[in-house]
Amino acid sequence: LDPLRQWAQAAKSGGSQIWMQISHPGRQCTRLSNTHPLAPSPVQLKLGGLFGQPQAMTEDDIRTAIAGYARVAAGAKRAGFTGVQVHGAHGYLLSQFLSPRTNQRDDEFGGSYENRMRLALEIVKAVRAQVGEHFINIFRLSMLDLVEGGNEWHEVVTMAKALEKAGVTLINTGIGWHEARVPTIATSVPRAAFTWITERMKKEVKLPLITTNRINTPEVANQVIADGQSDLVSMARPFLADPEFMKKGDE
Repeated sequence: LDPLRQWAQAAKSGGSQIWMQISHPGRQCTRLSNTHPLAPSPVQLKLGGLFGQPQAMTEDDIRTAIAGYARVAAGAKRAGFTGVQVHGAHGYLLSQFLSPRTNQRDDEFGGSYENRMRLALEIVKAVRAQVGEHFINIFRLSMLDLVEGGNEWHEVVTMAKALEKAGVTLINTGIGWHEARVPTIATSVPRAAFTWITERMKKEVKLPLITTNRINTPEVANQVIADGQSDLVSMARPFLADPEFMKKGDE
């Protein structure tokens, strides 16, 4: 935990919070790292021949994964992080369980949407049990899968409401699976092109929502908030490109 403690202290020394993202790739694991990754079902990711043939997770594998998310969340809290984000988007393990595209199970974790939601909800509850009532517990939810056989809007809303009931603090919008052919972050995509889906979800849940994708300037971020499209904005590359980004947002 020592390197993580240093990271958390560095972030908080400037007045920031710092949240740790917790993810499991599932079938999205290249052959170089794992030739037979674990997944809900043995549905291979056919993307450039980079990914191995997945093995369907046993019930023991699933219980191990639930305990793993909770263990990492507890470690993040001990290291001084102020919250965690459970990644349930972009085609990683939890979105694989949520989608009929990749979940062909016939047990309690497959079939109906209620069953396909089960793993993510059990993880969220296990994390909450480990970190306590007041620690920030975020879920990154795929609101637009942008792949054939992805979840429909009414299912996404059902999941968001279930997450709210399960004790999530915030929901972060996820846009597209990595295998989607629809561009989501390329420069050809207009600024803030996907904030409309977060705004749509704001009508369905009371939790604060975080929007994302192609929000690259302080002016755009501030306008998204001012227009009521989202409660918070999530960014990545802008912070790498310009460490002074947040200071400029106050000017």
